[in-house]
Amino acid sequence: MISTFGRDFDVILVGGEPYADHPLSGVGVIARVLDAQGYRVGVVGRPDWTRDHDFMRLGRPRLFFGVTAGSIDSLLVNTTPLKRRRSKDAHAPRASGIPDRAVLVYCAKLKELFPGSPLVIGGIEASLRRFAHYDYWEDRVRRSLLLDSRADILVYGPGELQVVEIARRFAEGRGFDGIPGTCVVRHEVPAGFREIPSFEEASADPDMFCRAQRAFSNRAGLAQKHANRFVIQYPMPIYATKDLDGIYGLPFSRMIPKDFPEFQMARFSVVTHRGCIGDCSFCALSLHQGDRIVSRSEESILDEIRGLTRHPDFKGFIDDLGGPTANMYGMDCSPGCADGDCLDCRRLDRSHGRLIRLMRKARAVPGVKKVFVRSGIRYDLAMDSPEYLEELSAHHLSGLLKIAPEHVAPAVLRAMNKDRGSLKEFRRLFRRINRGRQQHLAYYFMVAHPGSGDKEARELGRVLRALEKEGDRPAEGIQVFTPTPMTRSTCMYHTGMDPETGKPVFVPRSYEEKKVQRRAALGE
Repeated sequence: MISTFGRDFDVILVGGEPYADHPLSGVGVIARVLDAQGYRVGVVGRPDWTRDHDFMRLGRPRLFFGVTAGSIDSLLVNTTPLKRRRSKDAHAPRASGIPDRAVLVYCAKLKELFPGSPLVIGGIEASLRRFAHYDYWEDRVRRSLLLDSRADILVYGPGELQVVEIARRFAEGRGFDGIPGTCVVRHEVPAGFREIPSFEEASADPDMFCRAQRAFSNRAGLAQKHANRFVIQYPMPIYATKDLDGIYGLPFSRMIPKDFPEFQMARFSVVTHRGCIGDCSFCALSLHQGDRIVSRSEESILDEIRGLTRHPDFKGFIDDLGGPTANMYGMDCSPGCADGDCLDCRRLDRSHGRLIRLMRKARAVPGVKKVFVRSGIRYDLAMDSPEYLEELSAHHLSGLLKIAPEHVAPAVLRAMNKDRGSLKEFRRLFRRINRGRQQHLAYYFMVAHPGSGDKEARELGRVLRALEKEGDRPAEGIQVFTPTPMTRSTCMYHTGMDPETGKPVFVPRSYEEKKVQRRAALGE
Protein backbone atom coordinates (compact mmCIF):
# COMPACT_ATOMS: atom_id res chain seq x y z
CA MET A 1 0.00 0.00 0.00
CA ILE A 2 1.43 3.40 -0.94
CA SER A 3 1.51 5.62 2.13
CA THR A 4 0.87 9.34 1.98
CA PHE A 5 0.92 10.09 5.69
CA GLY A 6 3.12 8.93 8.53
CA ARG A 7 6.84 8.61 9.15
CA ASP A 8 9.86 6.48 8.30
CA PHE A 9 9.60 6.64 4.53
CA ASP A 10 12.34 5.39 2.25
CA VAL A 11 11.46 7.91 -0.46
CA ILE A 12 9.31 11.04 -0.32
CA LEU A 13 8.03 12.42 -3.63
CA VAL A 14 7.25 16.14 -3.81
CA GLY A 15 5.22 17.20 -6.85
CA GLY A 16 3.34 20.18 -8.24
CA GLU A 17 0.10 18.23 -8.70
CA PRO A 18 -2.20 16.56 -6.19
CA TYR A 19 -1.34 12.90 -5.68
CA ALA A 20 -3.39 10.59 -7.90
CA ASP A 21 -2.93 6.82 -7.80
CA HIS A 22 -3.36 6.67 -11.54
CA PRO A 23 -1.27 5.46 -14.52
CA LEU A 24 -1.41 8.91 -16.14
CA SER A 25 0.05 10.63 -13.07
CA GLY A 26 3.84 10.84 -13.16
CA VAL A 27 4.18 10.84 -9.37
CA GLY A 28 1.50 8.14 -9.11
CA VAL A 29 3.44 5.85 -11.46
CA ILE A 30 6.81 6.42 -9.75
CA ALA A 31 5.21 5.79 -6.35
CA ARG A 32 3.65 2.53 -7.53
CA VAL A 33 6.89 1.34 -9.15
CA LEU A 34 8.91 1.97 -5.99
CA ASP A 35 6.19 0.41 -3.85
CA ALA A 36 6.30 -2.73 -6.01
CA GLN A 37 10.02 -3.00 -5.24
CA GLY A 38 9.34 -2.91 -1.51
CA TYR A 39 10.16 0.72 -0.76
CA ARG A 40 7.99 2.72 1.60
CA VAL A 41 6.86 5.82 -0.30
CA GLY A 42 5.34 9.09 0.87
CA VAL A 43 3.89 11.75 -1.40
CA VAL A 44 3.55 15.48 -0.82
CA GLY A 45 1.29 16.76 -3.56
CA ARG A 46 1.08 20.44 -4.52
CA PRO A 47 2.62 21.81 -1.31
CA ASP A 48 2.16 25.41 -0.23
CA TRP A 49 5.67 26.66 -0.91
CA THR A 50 5.19 29.73 1.28
CA ARG A 51 4.92 27.59 4.42
CA ASP A 52 7.18 24.94 5.92
CA HIS A 53 4.46 22.63 7.20
CA ASP A 54 3.60 20.84 3.96
CA PHE A 55 7.24 19.97 3.33
CA MET A 56 7.83 18.79 6.89
CA ARG A 57 4.74 16.70 7.55
CA LEU A 58 6.26 13.42 6.36
CA GLY A 59 9.66 14.00 7.91
CA ARG A 60 13.02 13.13 6.40
CA PRO A 61 13.21 10.11 4.03
CA ARG A 62 15.69 7.32 4.64
CA LEU A 63 16.99 7.48 1.04
CA PHE A 64 16.04 10.64 -0.87
CA PHE A 65 13.46 13.24 -1.86
CA GLY A 66 12.15 12.99 -5.44
CA VAL A 67 11.09 16.38 -6.83
CA THR A 68 9.00 17.26 -9.90
CA ALA A 69 6.98 20.24 -11.08
CA GLY A 70 4.26 17.94 -12.46
CA SER A 71 3.17 16.89 -15.93
CA ILE A 72 3.61 20.39 -17.43
CA ASP A 73 6.41 22.94 -17.08
CA SER A 74 5.37 25.31 -14.29
CA LEU A 75 5.98 28.44 -16.38
CA LEU A 76 3.64 27.11 -19.07
CA VAL A 77 1.03 26.42 -16.40
CA ASN A 78 1.28 29.88 -14.89
CA THR A 79 1.69 32.15 -17.93
CA THR A 80 0.19 32.59 -21.40
CA PRO A 81 2.29 32.62 -24.61
CA LEU A 82 2.39 36.41 -24.23
CA LYS A 83 3.69 36.03 -20.66
CA ARG A 84 0.50 37.18 -18.98
CA ARG A 85 -0.30 35.59 -15.62
CA ARG A 86 -3.08 33.06 -16.13
CA SER A 87 -4.36 33.87 -12.64
CA LYS A 88 -5.13 37.41 -13.90
CA ASP A 89 -6.74 36.40 -17.20
CA ALA A 90 -10.01 38.34 -17.35
CA HIS A 91 -11.70 35.62 -19.45
CA ALA A 92 -10.45 32.43 -17.76
CA PRO A 93 -8.55 33.14 -14.54
CA ARG A 94 -6.66 30.15 -13.25
CA ALA A 95 -4.36 29.86 -10.25
CA SER A 96 -2.32 26.67 -10.50
CA GLY A 97 -1.20 26.45 -6.88
CA ILE A 98 2.41 25.92 -7.93
CA PRO A 99 5.25 28.46 -8.12
CA ASP A 100 7.15 29.49 -11.22
CA ARG A 101 10.22 27.26 -11.64
CA ALA A 102 8.65 24.83 -9.21
CA VAL A 103 11.59 22.41 -9.18
CA LEU A 104 13.94 25.18 -8.04
CA VAL A 105 11.51 26.42 -5.39
CA TYR A 106 10.80 22.96 -3.97
CA CYS A 107 14.48 22.00 -3.94
CA ALA A 108 15.46 25.23 -2.16
CA LYS A 109 12.82 24.62 0.51
CA LEU A 110 13.93 21.02 1.06
CA LYS A 111 17.58 22.06 1.22
CA GLU A 112 16.67 24.57 3.90
CA LEU A 113 14.50 22.23 5.99
CA PHE A 114 16.40 18.96 5.52
CA PRO A 115 20.09 19.80 5.01
CA GLY A 116 22.07 16.82 3.77
CA SER A 117 19.10 14.89 2.37
CA PRO A 118 19.75 13.78 -1.24
CA LEU A 119 17.54 15.32 -3.94
CA VAL A 120 16.54 13.56 -7.17
CA ILE A 121 14.78 15.78 -9.74
CA GLY A 122 12.71 14.59 -12.69
CA GLY A 123 9.61 15.16 -14.79
CA ILE A 124 9.16 17.35 -17.85
CA GLU A 125 10.51 20.54 -16.27
CA ALA A 126 13.78 18.89 -15.25
CA SER A 127 14.05 16.62 -18.29
CA LEU A 128 13.95 19.46 -20.82
CA ARG A 129 16.19 21.78 -18.82
CA ARG A 130 18.98 19.29 -18.29
CA PHE A 131 21.44 21.21 -20.47
CA ALA A 132 21.98 24.92 -21.11
CA HIS A 133 18.70 26.09 -22.61
CA TYR A 134 17.00 29.22 -23.90
CA ASP A 135 14.48 30.50 -21.38
CA TYR A 136 11.68 32.40 -23.11
CA TRP A 137 10.40 33.94 -19.89
CA GLU A 138 13.74 35.61 -19.10
CA ASP A 139 14.86 35.89 -22.75
CA ARG A 140 18.27 34.44 -22.03
CA VAL A 141 20.17 31.18 -21.97
CA ARG A 142 20.10 29.57 -18.55
CA ARG A 143 22.40 26.87 -17.32
CA SER A 144 21.35 23.31 -16.52
CA LEU A 145 18.60 22.96 -13.93
CA LEU A 146 20.72 20.30 -12.26
CA LEU A 147 23.21 22.98 -11.23
CA ASP A 148 20.67 25.62 -10.26
CA SER A 149 18.66 23.18 -8.13
CA ARG A 150 21.77 21.74 -6.44
CA ALA A 151 20.18 18.30 -6.79
CA ASP A 152 22.31 15.17 -6.59
CA ILE A 153 21.02 13.62 -9.81
CA LEU A 154 18.54 14.43 -12.60
CA VAL A 155 16.27 11.85 -14.23
CA TYR A 156 15.23 12.60 -17.80
CA GLY A 157 12.43 10.93 -19.72
CA PRO A 158 10.11 8.37 -18.14
CA GLY A 159 11.85 7.56 -14.90
CA GLU A 160 10.64 4.15 -13.73
CA LEU A 161 13.79 2.15 -14.52
CA GLN A 162 16.03 4.97 -13.37
CA VAL A 163 14.36 5.59 -10.02
CA VAL A 164 14.49 1.94 -9.00
CA GLU A 165 18.23 1.82 -9.72
CA ILE A 166 18.76 5.11 -7.86
CA ALA A 167 16.91 3.78 -4.82
CA ARG A 168 18.96 0.59 -4.93
CA ARG A 169 22.22 2.53 -5.11
CA PHE A 170 21.28 4.81 -2.21
CA ALA A 171 20.12 1.84 -0.11
CA GLU A 172 23.42 0.06 -0.71
CA GLY A 173 25.49 3.16 -0.08
CA ARG A 174 26.91 3.11 -3.61
CA GLY A 175 27.56 5.98 -5.99
CA PHE A 176 25.19 6.70 -8.82
CA ASP A 177 27.53 7.27 -11.74
CA GLY A 178 26.55 5.49 -14.93
CA ILE A 179 22.80 5.10 -14.34
CA PRO A 180 21.13 5.15 -17.80
CA GLY A 181 18.67 7.99 -18.30
CA THR A 182 20.22 10.33 -15.73
CA CYS A 183 22.46 13.39 -15.57
CA VAL A 184 25.07 14.19 -12.93
CA VAL A 185 27.65 16.93 -12.41
CA ARG A 186 31.30 15.86 -12.56
CA HIS A 187 34.72 17.45 -13.03
CA GLU A 188 35.78 15.14 -15.87
CA VAL A 189 34.21 13.76 -19.05
CA PRO A 190 33.85 9.95 -19.13
CA ALA A 191 35.68 8.13 -21.89
CA GLY A 192 33.67 7.85 -25.10
CA PHE A 193 31.29 10.72 -24.25
CA ARG A 194 30.75 13.54 -26.74
CA GLU A 195 31.44 17.05 -25.47
CA ILE A 196 28.94 19.59 -26.79
CA PRO A 197 29.34 23.41 -26.76
CA SER A 198 29.58 24.72 -23.22
CA PHE A 199 27.05 26.87 -21.41
CA GLU A 200 29.32 29.86 -21.88
CA GLU A 201 29.73 29.20 -25.61
CA ALA A 202 26.03 28.53 -26.20
CA SER A 203 25.14 31.71 -24.28
CA ALA A 204 27.43 33.93 -26.30
CA ASP A 205 27.30 32.49 -29.83
CA PRO A 206 24.14 31.56 -31.79
CA ASP A 207 26.17 29.16 -33.97
CA MET A 208 27.32 27.30 -30.87
CA PHE A 209 23.77 27.20 -29.54
CA CYS A 210 22.66 25.60 -32.82
CA ARG A 211 25.56 23.15 -32.69
CA ALA A 212 24.48 22.03 -29.20
CA GLN A 213 20.88 21.67 -30.45
CA ARG A 214 21.97 19.36 -33.25
CA ALA A 215 23.84 17.17 -30.74
CA PHE A 216 20.90 16.58 -28.41
CA SER A 217 19.92 12.90 -28.31
CA ASN A 218 18.64 10.50 -25.70
CA ARG A 219 20.80 7.73 -27.10
CA ALA A 220 24.17 9.45 -26.70
CA GLY A 221 26.56 9.97 -23.83
CA LEU A 222 26.92 13.75 -23.72
CA ALA A 223 28.90 16.25 -21.65
CA GLN A 224 28.41 20.01 -21.43
CA LYS A 225 30.83 22.22 -19.56
CA HIS A 226 29.55 24.83 -17.12
CA ALA A 227 32.52 26.83 -15.78
CA ASN A 228 34.87 24.17 -14.37
CA ARG A 229 32.32 21.34 -14.16
CA PHE A 230 30.47 19.15 -16.65
CA VAL A 231 26.83 18.09 -16.84
CA ILE A 232 27.08 14.43 -17.85
CA GLN A 233 24.18 12.70 -19.62
CA TYR A 234 24.14 8.92 -19.59
CA PRO A 235 22.22 7.40 -22.53
CA MET A 236 18.59 6.60 -21.89
CA PRO A 237 17.70 3.02 -20.93
CA ILE A 238 15.95 0.98 -23.58
CA TYR A 239 12.36 0.48 -22.47
CA ALA A 240 10.75 -2.65 -23.88
CA THR A 241 7.21 -3.99 -24.13
CA LYS A 242 7.69 -6.07 -20.99
CA ASP A 243 8.68 -2.95 -19.04
CA LEU A 244 5.52 -1.09 -20.03
CA ASP A 245 3.37 -4.15 -19.38
CA GLY A 246 4.83 -4.39 -15.88
CA ILE A 247 4.37 -0.69 -15.13
CA TYR A 248 0.78 -0.37 -16.35
CA GLY A 249 -0.13 -3.72 -14.83
CA LEU A 250 0.43 -2.39 -11.30
CA PRO A 251 -2.68 -2.16 -9.07
CA PHE A 252 -3.61 1.50 -9.53
CA SER A 253 -6.77 2.41 -7.65
CA ARG A 254 -7.44 5.33 -10.07
CA MET A 255 -8.21 7.50 -7.08
CA ILE A 256 -8.52 11.14 -8.19
CA PRO A 257 -8.59 13.78 -5.43
CA LYS A 258 -11.33 16.41 -5.50
CA ASP A 259 -8.78 19.20 -5.91
CA PHE A 260 -7.58 17.66 -9.20
CA PRO A 261 -10.74 18.00 -11.35
CA GLU A 262 -8.84 18.40 -14.64
CA PHE A 263 -7.77 14.76 -14.25
CA GLN A 264 -11.29 13.37 -13.90
CA MET A 265 -11.96 13.30 -17.64
CA ALA A 266 -9.07 10.86 -18.08
CA ARG A 267 -9.89 8.62 -15.13
CA PHE A 268 -10.64 5.57 -17.26
CA SER A 269 -8.10 6.19 -20.01
CA VAL A 270 -5.72 3.44 -21.11
CA VAL A 271 -2.16 4.07 -22.30
CA THR A 272 -1.20 1.89 -25.27
CA HIS A 273 2.36 3.01 -26.04
CA ARG A 274 5.10 5.58 -25.49
CA GLY A 275 7.24 7.73 -27.74
CA CYS A 276 6.57 9.55 -30.98
CA ILE A 277 8.14 9.31 -34.42
CA GLY A 278 6.65 12.59 -35.64
CA ASP A 279 9.74 14.69 -34.82
CA CYS A 280 7.82 17.99 -34.93
CA SER A 281 10.22 20.91 -34.51
CA PHE A 282 8.16 22.57 -31.76
CA CYS A 283 7.75 19.40 -29.68
CA ALA A 284 10.31 18.07 -27.21
CA LEU A 285 8.64 14.68 -26.77
CA SER A 286 11.42 12.90 -28.66
CA LEU A 287 13.92 14.25 -26.11
CA HIS A 288 11.69 13.17 -23.24
CA GLN A 289 9.86 9.92 -23.98
CA GLY A 290 12.00 9.11 -27.00
CA ASP A 291 11.75 9.15 -30.79
CA ARG A 292 10.78 5.51 -31.17
CA ILE A 293 7.56 3.73 -30.36
CA VAL A 294 7.39 1.20 -27.54
CA SER A 295 4.01 -0.53 -27.53
CA ARG A 296 2.41 -2.51 -24.75
CA SER A 297 1.31 -6.03 -25.55
CA GLU A 298 -2.28 -6.50 -26.62
CA GLU A 299 -2.98 -8.82 -23.71
CA SER A 300 -1.65 -6.35 -21.16
CA ILE A 301 -3.96 -3.63 -22.49
CA LEU A 302 -6.97 -5.94 -22.58
CA ASP A 303 -6.22 -7.13 -19.03
CA GLU A 304 -6.26 -3.51 -17.88
CA ILE A 305 -9.60 -2.91 -19.61
CA ARG A 306 -11.07 -6.05 -18.03
CA GLY A 307 -9.90 -4.73 -14.67
CA LEU A 308 -11.64 -1.41 -15.29
CA THR A 309 -14.97 -3.17 -15.80
CA ARG A 310 -14.71 -4.32 -12.18
CA HIS A 311 -14.06 -0.81 -10.85
CA PRO A 312 -17.05 0.38 -8.76
CA ASP A 313 -17.21 3.73 -10.56
CA PHE A 314 -16.83 2.43 -14.11
CA LYS A 315 -19.90 3.09 -16.29
CA GLY A 316 -18.81 1.21 -19.39
CA PHE A 317 -16.84 3.95 -21.14
CA ILE A 318 -13.10 3.98 -21.80
CA ASP A 319 -12.24 7.69 -21.83
CA ASP A 320 -9.32 7.31 -24.22
CA LEU A 321 -7.31 4.50 -25.80
CA GLY A 322 -4.03 5.90 -26.99
CA GLY A 323 -0.67 7.49 -26.39
CA PRO A 324 1.20 10.63 -27.45
CA THR A 325 -0.19 9.99 -30.95
CA ALA A 326 -3.00 7.45 -30.88
CA ASN A 327 -2.42 5.79 -34.24
CA MET A 328 1.27 5.08 -33.69
CA TYR A 329 0.49 2.02 -31.58
CA GLY A 330 2.24 -0.98 -33.08
CA MET A 331 4.69 1.09 -35.13
CA ASP A 332 7.63 -0.13 -33.08
CA CYS A 333 10.98 -0.03 -34.86
CA SER A 334 12.38 -3.14 -36.48
CA PRO A 335 15.69 -4.44 -35.11
CA GLY A 336 18.65 -2.79 -36.79
CA CYS A 337 16.83 0.39 -37.85
CA ALA A 338 19.00 3.47 -38.32
CA ASP A 339 18.45 6.33 -35.91
CA GLY A 340 15.68 8.78 -36.76
CA ASP A 341 13.53 9.44 -39.81
CA CYS A 342 11.05 6.70 -38.91
CA LEU A 343 8.24 8.39 -40.85
CA ASP A 344 10.28 8.05 -44.04
CA CYS A 345 11.42 4.48 -43.34
CA ARG A 346 10.26 1.90 -45.92
CA ARG A 347 10.04 -0.70 -43.14
CA LEU A 348 7.54 1.28 -41.08
CA ASP A 349 4.28 -0.67 -40.86
CA ARG A 350 1.62 1.87 -41.83
CA SER A 351 -1.19 -0.69 -42.09
CA HIS A 352 -2.44 0.01 -38.52
CA GLY A 353 -3.12 -3.73 -38.38
CA ARG A 354 -2.13 -4.23 -34.73
CA LEU A 355 -4.10 -1.19 -33.67
CA ILE A 356 -7.24 -2.21 -35.57
CA ARG A 357 -7.18 -5.64 -33.92
CA LEU A 358 -6.70 -4.05 -30.50
CA MET A 359 -9.57 -1.61 -30.97
CA ARG A 360 -11.93 -4.37 -32.03
CA LYS A 361 -11.00 -6.61 -29.13
CA ALA A 362 -11.18 -3.73 -26.65
CA ARG A 363 -14.75 -2.80 -27.58
CA ALA A 364 -15.73 -6.47 -27.39
CA VAL A 365 -14.72 -6.81 -23.72
CA PRO A 366 -17.84 -7.63 -21.65
CA GLY A 367 -18.90 -4.61 -19.65
CA VAL A 368 -17.47 -2.09 -22.12
CA LYS A 369 -20.06 0.07 -23.88
CA LYS A 370 -17.71 2.29 -25.86
CA VAL A 371 -13.97 2.84 -26.25
CA PHE A 372 -13.25 6.45 -27.14
CA VAL A 373 -10.12 7.60 -28.92
CA ARG A 374 -9.51 11.18 -27.85
CA SER A 375 -5.74 11.30 -28.26
CA GLY A 376 -4.62 13.08 -31.39
CA ILE A 377 -3.82 11.14 -34.54
CA ARG A 378 -1.34 11.75 -37.37
CA TYR A 379 -3.64 12.19 -40.33
CA ASP A 380 -0.81 11.61 -42.82
CA LEU A 381 -0.30 8.12 -41.36
CA ALA A 382 -4.03 7.47 -41.10
CA MET A 383 -4.43 8.11 -44.84
CA ASP A 384 -2.48 4.93 -45.51
CA SER A 385 -5.16 2.85 -43.81
CA PRO A 386 -8.80 3.55 -44.76
CA GLU A 387 -9.66 0.44 -42.73
CA TYR A 388 -8.33 2.17 -39.59
CA LEU A 389 -10.32 5.32 -40.33
CA GLU A 390 -13.45 3.23 -40.82
CA GLU A 391 -12.96 1.46 -37.49
CA LEU A 392 -12.20 4.75 -35.75
CA SER A 393 -15.15 6.60 -37.25
CA ALA A 394 -17.72 3.84 -36.83
CA HIS A 395 -16.96 2.89 -33.24
CA HIS A 396 -14.54 5.17 -31.38
CA LEU A 397 -15.50 8.82 -31.92
CA SER A 398 -18.05 10.99 -30.19
CA GLY A 399 -18.90 12.97 -33.31
CA LEU A 400 -15.57 14.76 -33.60
CA LEU A 401 -12.06 13.83 -34.67
CA LYS A 402 -9.34 16.29 -33.64
CA ILE A 403 -6.28 16.62 -35.83
CA ALA A 404 -3.34 19.04 -35.73
CA PRO A 405 -2.25 20.31 -39.15
CA GLU A 406 -0.67 23.26 -37.24
CA HIS A 407 -0.47 25.48 -40.36
CA VAL A 408 -1.16 25.58 -44.10
CA ALA A 409 1.70 27.70 -45.50
CA PRO A 410 4.39 25.43 -47.02
CA ALA A 411 7.33 27.41 -45.61
CA VAL A 412 5.92 27.29 -42.08
CA LEU A 413 5.09 23.60 -42.35
CA ARG A 414 8.67 22.89 -43.43
CA ALA A 415 10.00 24.81 -40.43
CA MET A 416 7.66 22.80 -38.19
CA ASN A 417 8.63 19.52 -39.91
CA LYS A 418 4.90 19.00 -40.53
CA ASP A 419 4.97 19.06 -44.34
CA ARG A 420 3.93 15.44 -44.93
CA GLY A 421 0.52 14.43 -46.19
CA SER A 422 -2.25 16.48 -47.76
CA LEU A 423 -4.91 17.96 -45.50
CA LYS A 424 -7.21 18.36 -48.50
CA GLU A 425 -6.90 14.68 -49.43
CA PHE A 426 -7.41 13.55 -45.84
CA ARG A 427 -10.57 15.63 -45.53
CA ARG A 428 -11.88 14.09 -48.76
CA LEU A 429 -11.14 10.56 -47.46
CA PHE A 430 -12.67 11.27 -44.04
CA ARG A 431 -15.85 12.61 -45.63
CA ARG A 432 -16.16 9.62 -47.93
CA ILE A 433 -15.76 7.16 -45.06
CA ASN A 434 -18.23 9.08 -42.90
CA ARG A 435 -20.92 9.64 -45.51
CA GLY A 436 -24.23 9.37 -43.65
CA ARG A 437 -22.61 9.74 -40.20
CA GLN A 438 -22.56 12.83 -38.04
CA GLN A 439 -18.77 12.96 -37.73
CA HIS A 440 -16.79 16.16 -38.11
CA LEU A 441 -13.20 17.35 -38.01
CA ALA A 442 -11.75 19.86 -35.57
CA TYR A 443 -8.32 21.34 -36.03
CA TYR A 444 -5.43 22.65 -34.01
CA PHE A 445 -3.38 25.41 -35.62
CA MET A 446 -0.45 27.52 -34.51
CA VAL A 447 0.51 31.12 -35.28
CA ALA A 448 3.72 33.10 -34.71
CA HIS A 449 5.95 30.08 -35.22
CA PRO A 450 9.38 30.86 -36.73
CA GLY A 451 8.91 31.28 -40.47
CA SER A 452 5.40 32.69 -40.09
CA GLY A 453 4.78 36.31 -41.10
CA ASP A 454 1.66 38.32 -41.77
CA LYS A 455 1.28 36.78 -45.24
CA GLU A 456 1.28 33.24 -43.83
CA ALA A 457 -1.13 34.21 -41.07
CA ARG A 458 -3.58 35.65 -43.60
CA GLU A 459 -3.26 32.48 -45.69
CA LEU A 460 -4.15 30.43 -42.61
CA GLY A 461 -7.12 32.69 -41.95
CA ARG A 462 -8.49 32.17 -45.47
CA VAL A 463 -8.27 28.40 -45.08
CA LEU A 464 -9.99 28.50 -41.68
CA ARG A 465 -12.92 30.47 -43.05
CA ALA A 466 -13.24 28.03 -45.94
CA LEU A 467 -13.28 25.10 -43.53
CA GLU A 468 -15.98 26.76 -41.48
CA LYS A 469 -18.16 27.23 -44.54
CA GLU A 470 -17.82 23.54 -45.32
CA GLY A 471 -19.11 22.50 -41.89
CA ASP A 472 -15.90 21.66 -40.03
CA ARG A 473 -14.88 23.22 -36.75
CA PRO A 474 -11.86 25.21 -37.93
CA ALA A 475 -10.59 26.71 -34.70
CA GLU A 476 -10.70 24.04 -32.01
CA GLY A 477 -7.46 25.64 -30.94
CA ILE A 478 -5.35 28.44 -32.39
CA GLN A 479 -2.24 28.49 -30.29
CA VAL A 480 0.40 31.19 -30.19
CA PHE A 481 3.81 29.52 -30.40
CA THR A 482 5.58 29.36 -27.04
CA PRO A 483 9.33 28.61 -27.14
CA THR A 484 9.91 25.74 -24.72
CA PRO A 485 13.33 24.36 -23.77
CA MET A 486 15.31 22.03 -26.06
CA THR A 487 13.11 22.15 -29.18
CA ARG A 488 14.38 23.01 -32.66
CA SER A 489 11.68 25.68 -32.97
CA THR A 490 12.95 27.35 -29.79
CA CYS A 491 16.45 27.27 -31.22
CA MET A 492 15.10 29.05 -34.32
CA TYR A 493 13.31 31.61 -32.15
CA HIS A 494 16.41 32.36 -30.09
CA THR A 495 19.03 32.38 -32.83
CA GLY A 496 17.01 33.37 -35.92
CA MET A 497 18.52 30.37 -37.72
CA ASP A 498 17.41 26.89 -38.70
CA PRO A 499 19.80 24.70 -36.67
CA GLU A 500 19.80 22.02 -39.35
CA THR A 501 20.69 24.26 -42.31
CA GLY A 502 22.16 27.36 -40.70
CA LYS A 503 19.90 29.52 -42.89
CA PRO A 504 18.13 32.59 -41.47
CA VAL A 505 14.51 32.20 -40.36
CA PHE A 506 12.04 35.04 -39.89
CA VAL A 507 10.94 35.21 -36.24
CA PRO A 508 7.90 37.20 -35.03
CA ARG A 509 9.10 38.37 -31.62
CA SER A 510 6.96 41.27 -30.43
CA TYR A 511 3.67 40.73 -28.66
CA GLU A 512 1.97 42.91 -31.25
CA GLU A 513 3.22 40.75 -34.14
CA LYS A 514 1.91 37.64 -32.40
CA LYS A 515 -1.47 39.20 -31.67
CA VAL A 516 -1.80 40.43 -35.26
CA GLN A 517 -1.15 36.92 -36.56
CA ARG A 518 -3.74 35.40 -34.23
CA ARG A 519 -6.34 37.99 -35.23
CA ALA A 520 -5.61 37.35 -38.91
CA ALA A 521 -6.09 33.61 -38.43
CA LEU A 522 -9.37 34.17 -36.59
CA GLY A 523 -10.60 36.62 -39.23
CA GLU A 524 -10.92 39.46 -36.72
